[in-house]
Amino acid sequence: MSRSLRVAVVGAGPAGIYAADALLKSDADVSVDLFDRLPAPYGLIRYGVAPDHPRIKGIITALQRVLDRPEVRFFGNVDYGVDVKLDELRQFYDAVVFATGADRDRPLDVPGIDLDGSYGAADFVSWYDGHPDVPRSWPLRAREVAVLGVGNVALDVARVLAKTADELLTTEIPDSVHRDLAASPVTDVHVFGRRGPAQARFTPLELRELDHSPNVEVVVHPEGIDFDAASVELIRSNKQVEMVVRTLQEWALRDVGTRPRRLHLHFLQAPVEVLGAGGAVSGLRTERMELDGCGGVRGTGEHTDWPVQAVYRAVGYLSTHLADLPFDHASGTVPHQAGRVLDLDEQPMTGVYVTGWVKRGPVGLIGHTRGDALETVTSLLADAPLLPAAPTPRPGAVVRFLEERAVPFTTNEGWLRLDAHELALGAERGRERVKVVGRDEMTGICRG
Repeated sequence: MSRSLRVAVVGAGPAGIYAADALLKSDADVSVDLFDRLPAPYGLIRYGVAPDHPRIKGIITALQRVLDRPEVRFFGNVDYGVDVKLDELRQFYDAVVFATGADRDRPLDVPGIDLDGSYGAADFVSWYDGHPDVPRSWPLRAREVAVLGVGNVALDVARVLAKTADELLTTEIPDSVHRDLAASPVTDVHVFGRRGPAQARFTPLELRELDHSPNVEVVVHPEGIDFDAASVELIRSNKQVEMVVRTLQEWALRDVGTRPRRLHLHFLQAPVEVLGAGGAVSGLRTERMELDGCGGVRGTGEHTDWPVQAVYRAVGYLSTHLADLPFDHASGTVPHQAGRVLDLDEQPMTGVYVTGWVKRGPVGLIGHTRGDALETVTSLLADAPLLPAAPTPRPGAVVRFLEERAVPFTTNEGWLRLDAHELALGAERGRERVKVVGRDEMTGICRG
């Protein structure tokens, strides 16, 4: 195509930035504007990854290189559906890519799940990561806690709950998070998975990190270490599964040490009811499961009551329904074909695309999102010669639009100012970074 291609990407997390990167690496003459409802970029990396994961946060370096490209602009603190709508974006851009991720907890339909003291993992993660839109205190009153699920998020939640607050002072946790964690009376955190160890969803690295704390004893309960024919085949065919299973078997055989806190791993235990007293969590009832030989499980009718005072469900994330787009509420995704958004008649919406978790669901690691972005961008570029030209493509037009709407948007330059401010706060206290939490404060620093 002869004209320059103008693309808006809604969502400035890894999925959105990878899409921008794929566009810039193509042969097309293209410029990209990234929009995010938060004042700072990086999405999941900044607000969804546990603070004691510096290796994963290292991805930020690569993402920032994309934001620093002259063909890319960042507009933060712009809420799609509120500050700007799809038809308005199409006035300024030839194509719009949605990369808004998944930020809500998938519900768990068991009795008592709504009791006081029952929480979603997404809310807890947002709290300890200093998300600007969640309360700045958390009710950490339980001595014994249950975490439901055996994915990486479940391990993050269990690890943060079990560690002492001072162990996290080397990270960027906000002062309010350290304060609440320091007052936590927790002694035991129980992680429950309804299937066997070969079916666990966490990675070997995430699992081994549990055992690094000098204050937390990891206890694998041996009665859940069981394998059927399907499990054995999975172990033989998948190196990561083999490494996870080997670690769990070794831990199940070792003697329990004397560290002051304990993190228990239970397999083949399915939650059937959150028990309550006076409207608050007083326990968890699980059913012992058995492997069915085909990779699934079935109940045995044997129940156990665990005396926990808080329950965290980490059974998956869901995306939020985006204004003016179709949405599959069962899967929590936008219907698409190779990244092209499909309307209610299953026809592609001209110039509208989707990538990341809102496209395929919250599965896989962050790196898998790059492949998603490449597929979507390939579809976009194939469609480009036939896309209607934006009526007002000038780069300054969208800036004037936001200013006329009185949207206090942030930019990449403003984000770099906030980044430097947080690093300076950390340096004052002998830490790498102290994260600024309040939206108004973040926006004020970004806008100078």
